[in-house]
Amino acid sequence: MLYQMKKSGTLLRNTRPPRWLKGNHGAYTETQAELECLPSARLTKAPSHGATSLDLPGVILIKWLLCPVVVSLGLALVALGYGHALDQPYVILGVLGFLVSAQVFDEINLYRDRARFPYFEAINSILWNWCVVFGVLLLVGYATKTAGMFSHGIIFTWFVMVPVALLGSQLLARNALRSVANRTKARKAVIIAANPLGLALHKKVTEDAYLGIRVVGFFDDRQAWRLPENMEDRLLGRVAETADYVRKHGIDLIYIALPMSLQPRVQQLLESLRDTTASVFFVPDIFIFDLIQARFSQVNGMPVVAICDTPFYGLRGLIKRGFDIVGSLAILLVISPVLLLVALGVKLDSPGPVLFRQRRYGLDGEEVIVYKFRSMTVTEDGAANYTQVTQNDNRVTVFGKFIRKTSLDELPQFINVLQGRMSLVGPRPHAIAVNEQYRKQILGYMIRHKVKPGITGWAQVNGFRGGDDLEHMRGRIECDLEYLRNWSLGLDCWIILKTVKVLFGDKHAY
Repeated sequence: MLYQMKKSGTLLRNTRPPRWLKGNHGAYTETQAELECLPSARLTKAPSHGATSLDLPGVILIKWLLCPVVVSLGLALVALGYGHALDQPYVILGVLGFLVSAQVFDEINLYRDRARFPYFEAINSILWNWCVVFGVLLLVGYATKTAGMFSHGIIFTWFVMVPVALLGSQLLARNALRSVANRTKARKAVIIAANPLGLALHKKVTEDAYLGIRVVGFFDDRQAWRLPENMEDRLLGRVAETADYVRKHGIDLIYIALPMSLQPRVQQLLESLRDTTASVFFVPDIFIFDLIQARFSQVNGMPVVAICDTPFYGLRGLIKRGFDIVGSLAILLVISPVLLLVALGVKLDSPGPVLFRQRRYGLDGEEVIVYKFRSMTVTEDGAANYTQVTQNDNRVTVFGKFIRKTSLDELPQFINVLQGRMSLVGPRPHAIAVNEQYRKQILGYMIRHKVKPGITGWAQVNGFRGGDDLEHMRGRIECDLEYLRNWSLGLDCWIILKTVKVLFGDKHAY
């Protein structure tokens, strides 16, 4: 996924889901345009942590564990090959490599729907993600002063060997799973409702070589002229006839794609299916919502579906915080001379405090104090009002213009990261007055506060720095929400690298 984002220059946006329109007798209809735009993006990137999946358990384990295991096992084999004992430092490095790889590589793509293995795409993705993993481990090693404990020969060999091993393991896993799938008896399935959700599910099932599922057809109550084209051969009957068909034809799986608004009909269908041995799955039409880190969970045994949640729960939160602590400490140590020089320049340039403290919204909308080097003659704290800086703004000092152009005024925020108020990467914090203005004008504005604000973010590296007009702010918020939907440690590292690239050439820094 990260490779696709880099290649296109933007994150993949979720397609707008179909809007159900009530027809006669509670039936549902769709426009032709909605039938042509299936919500496949919603189903493609299913929630990963805690989510149910159509995949077999063995396939799930392979997709999630293959890359981390190859990384850790590769280190062990290289160390043993050099005649080095697997002592504590190498064990710790192997565990760290496993954890970081699990986040950066995420779920591997076994290219189930392609006739040929896409070598270029796979190699590009593997090399990029492995460099991110290795870079994070190097950063941790130098920050903790443990890098010298490892043999340079072992580490270099490990760095070169892992991409080759990852490519080979993906090829082997792909071929092995295809072979198993071809020898496994396919389970027969039917789908209730030939609507866009049911058709999207059908597409995903039929293109997946590892599921071992054959969709026999659809059941739908609508008249023929209201059904999608070429549905005659795939339509098995009306919804009320499902139970009889399932019993007579030995159907194994039933997927109900009816809208939630048709709850009484769904209840009647479930009652009729109690006399069958088929497994029944409900495909919820929660895709009418704008999903932010959607996942399935439980509350004391009761299943719930998260529609909007923070990406930093459980282990993800620990990894994100650990990355922030190690990164901010390392950066503060490196830039400490720069901090002193900038502070001296601010003090000599104009009267006033060196640091500018401004109240902004942080995690969950709570107020936090954010530090910056003072670059103007005024120090608005942003609570009641805030005036966006413009080109040739007479409030900006001579030295302030330089540090704003080079983003040196943002350096004290690494202290905020160390304090836990901010993160290295995340939505940029806005002044309270700005938040109160735009939360009333932009739907979903406050969702950006489901994570800690960052020193840099996806919006900033895509040209949405500065500017306070409504359209510019809409673009910034859309980028922030896409960051929440698609967060990974690899994405954070990519944003940091892009930030370095645009740091000294931002036209919007005044």
